[in-house]
Amino acid sequence: MPDNGPSRAAPPPGSEGQRAEESKTTGIERRRFPREEKPPEPLPPPSVLKPLRFTTREFEPARQFSAWQAYMAPLVDVRLPDSAPPQPGFIADHAAWNLGGMLVVQQTAPAHSFLRLEAKVRSSLMDHWHVMVVRSGRTWTEVDGRVCHGEAGKVELRTLGHPFRGRSTDAQILSLYLPRELLYLTSTEIKNNTTLSGTRTTLLIDYLDGLEEKLAQLSETDLPHVVQTVRDMILTCVSPSAADHPSAELPSSPPLKERVFRFVQANLTADDLTTERICRELGVSRTRLYQAFERDGGVHHYIQRRRLLSAHAALSDAANRQQIIDIAFAAGFSSAAHFSRAFNKEFGYTPREARHIVVPSYLGQAVEPVSGVEGADSFDKWLRSLGHRNRD
Repeated sequence: MPDNGPSRAAPPPGSEGQRAEESKTTGIERRRFPREEKPPEPLPPPSVLKPLRFTTREFEPARQFSAWQAYMAPLVDVRLPDSAPPQPGFIADHAAWNLGGMLVVQQTAPAHSFLRLEAKVRSSLMDHWHVMVVRSGRTWTEVDGRVCHGEAGKVELRTLGHPFRGRSTDAQILSLYLPRELLYLTSTEIKNNTTLSGTRTTLLIDYLDGLEEKLAQLSETDLPHVVQTVRDMILTCVSPSAADHPSAELPSSPPLKERVFRFVQANLTADDLTTERICRELGVSRTRLYQAFERDGGVHHYIQRRRLLSAHAALSDAANRQQIIDIAFAAGFSSAAHFSRAFNKEFGYTPREARHIVVPSYLGQAVEPVSGVEGADSFDKWLRSLGHRNRD
């Protein structure tokens, strides 16, 4: 037999010899590179949102419904259905999240009816938009004889600046409260007590589903972007598209009443807030302005009512220690006697009586959600301060 010489031992694994042998057999050259260590993942910004929670579970069954009534009193009057059989209790849960420019509320409650009368509208400075998504159950809400039916897959939109009444089955509801001025930059008049549906509404609901899951993880830098996104999606839902109205030309500016509302709010305490100035600043004729505010009792009455509402909000704030006359002057009134007469005529009681009106409340424990918001320790205060942070 031919002598093939001494046999060679296989090169050790991982050696240069092994890599050379593998290169011969596979034709692939293997090279050894030093591993690059990945930098550690940056930690996400800390969450700033802590919910304001309230539940009737902490009360005896006999007191649960009255506790729920008191907690919801700043917003609506709650009643049991007329046909409801006696129940041992009323288990309801409420969690509010303050995103600075928008409140997000998760609510679960048994069947009940709700009512926001003209007197409650007048006694508060809240004309926010209420966006409601029914997760389970059904609701019916009536405004000026028109009933809006809420159910899963739909979004309801109504203003707190107008009376309404309705009823609900056992339901789980997600609500958004947005200041009226947040929806200014729309070229379409938003119709009160509207039910939204369709593809754009489905996209909005999907976004809110994701938002609800991430509320506890949002950082302070996230909040304005979230509010802006929700606002833009709502405007998309309420605005007619070119496909819906192919021949319609959308106006290039907000409706006249919205422009006047913004101007009045920005100049509420000015001595020269007159019809003449509004016409001049907004470039509108006196006739057109009067026609736009005919149902409001005229422009002058509208301005005075906004000033009275502002004064009432200050008077009913227990933390406000200003003298009544100072509140009147701050609201734009130049005469204490005129303020007192107008206030009594508008609300049916005097400014001094308004200061002593006490609404009972069962307050949940809150952690301040956003830096710069002071005294945000109740759902009522969160609602009243919404949209007013930058007006002082």
